[in-house]
Parts: sequence; structure tokens; C-alpha cells
Amino acid sequence: MKSDYWDVDDQHVIEKTGRKLAEWKKILDGFKAVDKKSNDVVAFLQNDHNVPRYWARTLTTNYLKSKA
Repeated sequence: MKSDYWDVDDQHVIEKTGRKLAEWKKILDGFKAVDKKSNDVVAFLQNDHNVPRYWARTLTTNYLKSKA
């Protein structure tokens, strides 16, 4: 997977989701995303936080890569 897909900065994330990466990290920590399947995390972001699919996948990948 190309890193430019998930290696994003706050400016782009705020523009597309309304929140900073650090805020999403806290939300995903609270959801215990590191222990879940990535598709479940994407669905959580889409359904519970109205994040568009592309950005839900990007945030999920960014988060999981930061935990690796």
C-alpha cells in the first residue's frame, strides 16, 4: 500500500472530517480499534461519526500503522 494513501496531515483531515488526527486517535483508542478488524473500524467511523468511506479507511490505516 502506498504511504501517501494513509500518511496525511491535519489540514487535509480537518478539511474532510472536521477533526484533527489527534482527536481521531482518541476516538479510535476509546473504541479499542487496535483490537478490531479494520473493516469494523471503518464501519464505526462511517456509521457513528459520518466519515466518508475513503477517509474512514484512511484514518483507520493511519491509526493502525501508528500502532504497529
